[in-house]
Amino acid sequence: MIELYIIVDPCYLNSWLQIDAILWIEELAFVLPSTCNANYYDFPCAPFVDDGCRNTIEHLCLGGCAFHPTAGFGYLRRLHLFCVCITVDELGCLISKSSALEHLTLKYCNMITYLKIPSLLQHLNYLMVSECTKLQLIECKAPNLSTFYFNGGQVKLLFGDLVQVKSMGMYCFDRCNTIYNARANLPSIVPNIETLSISSVSEVINTPIVPVKFLHLKYLSISLEAEHGAFSPVYDYFSLVYFLDACPVLETFHLAVSQTRMKHDSVFGDPSHLRKRREYCHENIKTVKISGFCSTKSTVELTCHILENATSLQCLTLDTIDDVDDIGKHVHETGECNPIGRHMIKEAREALLAIERYIMKKGPSTVKLNVLEPCRRCHAFAA
Repeated sequence: MIELYIIVDPCYLNSWLQIDAILWIEELAFVLPSTCNANYYDFPCAPFVDDGCRNTIEHLCLGGCAFHPTAGFGYLRRLHLFCVCITVDELGCLISKSSALEHLTLKYCNMITYLKIPSLLQHLNYLMVSECTKLQLIECKAPNLSTFYFNGGQVKLLFGDLVQVKSMGMYCFDRCNTIYNARANLPSIVPNIETLSISSVSEVINTPIVPVKFLHLKYLSISLEAEHGAFSPVYDYFSLVYFLDACPVLETFHLAVSQTRMKHDSVFGDPSHLRKRREYCHENIKTVKISGFCSTKSTVELTCHILENATSLQCLTLDTIDDVDDIGKHVHETGECNPIGRHMIKEAREALLAIERYIMKKGPSTVKLNVLEPCRRCHAFAA
């Protein structure tokens, strides 16, 4: 593939866009190369101003430019802004005057510090905000918002009482105890949530015991991604039991731990007195998968707890490696192995021994136990 970069005078771009406006287009994607400064070109709003007859754009995607709207787009249903210079007030003006909006995506819009979604956006059902580095607060009152994804630093969420979010993803890349905050705060923010995916790079506070519950949550995915090789040994994996306790109708639980070395205490260091907690029975959990399963004592305790208390459990999968590559594909499905360091290959062998010694005998005959080990061809280990 040949990539060709041409320097074009902004006046020519304006002329082309003027023609597009005259043609009454419904979809417009305008993305400048990443090598361009986002302030290099101001996307012209005048040709597309909403005068009741001329503006027919339903899907608008802008990238790598500046955007300074002073009016709305009456027919706009999908808006995607990528590396766009737009102020809080300008974005607020655009959103508040685009009442047909259904789908909003903001990525790398680093001038935004505050995002306000008014209740008049009755049709908005999807919101994604990703790596807007200066964003501090998201306030949403759109009553029919059902899907919300966030990727970035710590932000404050204010959702109106009528917001009906069913699916949510929180992927935080700074040290903000995402799991702790999700357990402590999300049940009151999104009480109707059914699907929740959380990713954290650092947890130094264990999952708390909080009275309020996720009454409708059926699918829970928690990803722990080590920021500096090993996930913090301060965090107790067994405390995730308190998250499961808060999900009375939970059916599927997936825990993924991604690290290049392990600092937690091994179950072989002190195998006596494995903790148990029988105060709560997980009656609806049917499927559990733990990726990156290690021989840590707290992980073994968590797994044994699930086997002994998930009365409807049908399938438990323990994967001794983190089996998802950089683009989200499962290596066991594609047959393409990720490179794994010597320490984690050795740990995977320890994990297999821990499964055999402490977990296999716990599982009832009704539970299908799948144990996935490192590839013998790609992940061979010489002691």
